[in-house]
Amino acid sequence: MKVLITGGKGFVGSSLTHKLFHRGHDVCTLSRSPDREPQVRGCRHIQFDLSKDYFHPQILKDIDVVFHVAAKAGIDGKFSDYYRANFTSTERLIDACKYAKVKYFLYTSSPSVVFSKTSIQGGDEKLPYTTSRISPYALSKAMAEKKVLFANNEHFQTLALRPHLIWGQDDPHLLPKVIHRHKCGRLKIVGNGKNKVDLTHIDNVTHAHILAMEALVNGKKIGGNSYFIGQNEPVSLWPWLNKVFKQLNLPVLKNKVSFRKAYFAGVLAETAWAVFGLKRELPMSRFVACQLGQDHWFSGRAAETDFGYKPILSMDEAMEKTVPWLKSNQCISSAG
Repeated sequence: MKVLITGGKGFVGSSLTHKLFHRGHDVCTLSRSPDREPQVRGCRHIQFDLSKDYFHPQILKDIDVVFHVAAKAGIDGKFSDYYRANFTSTERLIDACKYAKVKYFLYTSSPSVVFSKTSIQGGDEKLPYTTSRISPYALSKAMAEKKVLFANNEHFQTLALRPHLIWGQDDPHLLPKVIHRHKCGRLKIVGNGKNKVDLTHIDNVTHAHILAMEALVNGKKIGGNSYFIGQNEPVSLWPWLNKVFKQLNLPVLKNKVSFRKAYFAGVLAETAWAVFGLKRELPMSRFVACQLGQDHWFSGRAAETDFGYKPILSMDEAMEKTVPWLKSNQCISSAG
């Protein structure tokens, strides 16, 4: 297959590029980053900003499958920036794909599209899309996912995958940032410390993307659907993080803050950042308070039933694979 991967230089995109290329597919990557250090020799790379540059359908000539992984993630910033990066870019890409007669379109979405400010336990794909504006990321991703699924038809088949809290080797965000905050004394347990969440290792996320593509190509009638992707092993977030800290010879985290205080701190921080136009990262937001203090884990039954997804790494196996990488000074010290 001839495959284009947007966000091909990112965490998920680069993993997907490696796996598809070594399976014999003709892979082209597209991202804002230049190709100074080719991740996979033999893959063509296009430096391109989907949110700003005109996307000429010629770029998609002879492409069979598009994986749209690129997105703007974050906990602060203007909604207009997220809208342009996540919705407008997706809309333009879909139009170009239709014009170029691309057959299959797989969108890397997020469970945040069903964010509701309340705990979610074993949620499935029937959950309604978020309408909350407290996370511009979540709202813009929900809008984009709806656009993707609405575009599905017999000649242009689309679906959305919702992997949750992706982690593993080469993770530039999740665990390195948490570890850095803990080392700096800026991390506290939010709530009672018993909330359960899904965490999904990068190898499982990549595996799910490939299985979904193969199912579409082989005629499975799964177009127009969304799927939660996880480990099927929700963990108690704070004991799990303390397990990570212990393996890195870091002190156990004991300091706590109530969910109500964390949420109110998010309100204050968001207000101050908006009023004074501060540019540094928010120390807390309402969305982050919910993510850190509430349950959010999901059923993987639909993905297993429709295209055979099961994790290829358990949480213990994933931890064993990831810890040596986390122990590297470069990983932990580079998180900001």
